[in-house]
Amino acid sequence: MTARNPENDLAFAHRLADAAGAAILPHFRRRTPVENKAEQGFDPVTIADRSAEQVMRGIINIERPDDGVLGEEFPQRESRNGWSWTLDPIDGTRGFIAGTPAWTVLIALTKENVPVLGVIDQPHTGERFSGHPEGAELLTLNGCHAMQVSEVTKLGEAILTTTDPYLFQGREAGKFTAIREAVRLTRYGMDAYGYGLLAAGCIDLVIESGLSPYDIHALIPVVKGAGGMISNWQGEADFSTGALVAAATPQLHAQAIEKLNAA
Repeated sequence: MTARNPENDLAFAHRLADAAGAAILPHFRRRTPVENKAEQGFDPVTIADRSAEQVMRGIINIERPDDGVLGEEFPQRESRNGWSWTLDPIDGTRGFIAGTPAWTVLIALTKENVPVLGVIDQPHTGERFSGHPEGAELLTLNGCHAMQVSEVTKLGEAILTTTDPYLFQGREAGKFTAIREAVRLTRYGMDAYGYGLLAAGCIDLVIESGLSPYDIHALIPVVKGAGGMISNWQGEADFSTGALVAAATPQLHAQAIEKLNAA
């Protein structure tokens, strides 16, 4: 395992986000043609998704040739040094093609498959949420400031978000309904942007399912860096099932886990 400079890695992640945003924005709200990757259902991809991942991969190939790359749109490149970049060029492509501003670029650096640095970037609004072991920051056009999650500890006082009210199927649907009925307010359509808002202290709870590693890796350092909790639905750090619970406080996280498993 080679030694790394965390400040250099964070600066590099910001450069990747800048490059991805520059590739994406010319296509936003331009009625960009959409392809469906799914044999059944709808899994959209656009030239903006592919162009953004290609430009980020190009920079990594030149400047970090020994680092691995795991991306949504192109084959994985194995790491030669234990470090890898996880890329989701547009998380929330459905929102992107609909012209809504909640889609984001997700960038994570992993050490032996454990996320240590994450960036959730919204190029259209100019918001960039970043997280690392020393903390979390929100960079906007007005400057950069540290992020801290809210102090909400009770489900009945919490603001909840998830991507889609129809995201959950079978038993999961009943479990989510139990949480939705217990919280103060629920909002939909956020995708990864919701985790940035949780880190910024606006949202208190995020519950999702069916996610892939490129959807997840960037979220973990951002939520944890801001003081939040993130786990699977059993309260564990195994994210292989793609089911997540992110909460502002340990008390709220414990209540959400209990409610999910009691339903």
